Amino acid sequence: MDLLPTVAAYAAGLAATLAVAGYLTPARWWRRPTLRNLGLVALGTWGIGALLLQGVGGAVPAVAAPALAAGAPAVQAPAAAAPSAPFRVHRPLNLRLAAGTGAERQALIPAGTLVAPTGRRVGDWWQVRAEIDGRMLTGWASSLWLRRQSE
Repeated sequence: MDLLPTVAAYAAGLAATLAVAGYLTPARWWRRPTLRNLGLVALGTWGIGALLLQGVGGAVPAVAAPALAAGAPAVQAPAAAAPSAPFRVHRPLNLRLAAGTGAERQALIPAGTLVAPTGRRVGDWWQVRAEIDGRMLTGWASSLWLRRQSE
């Protein structure tokens, strides 16, 4: 990502936030710094800067989606977001043959079952291994329903 457009977008976001906040809020709000003022400036700068950056074709990391080739999901390499430590299933969870809610369900993982991520992921979908009814199965599950063992 090129740094200059990013810095320019967020600087313009800060300027626009200060201008709009100065116009729309009472002057007494700005007489001394408060957490409310800091939060207003931070959220405004981030929001307006991200919109400006996306408008000029820059990549906004928190918003950007992975490119999909020919409709197939892009599988990412192992990353820190998909550790190999086992996780516990929070509630009964569908184990699917592919990533996504439209994929065929392979099995239902009961709540409390330990699953081990393989390291492959597509967005919030992780490929996991779990023992279900005495069989070791590998499939895709939503990481939103997984909890660390300590939780």
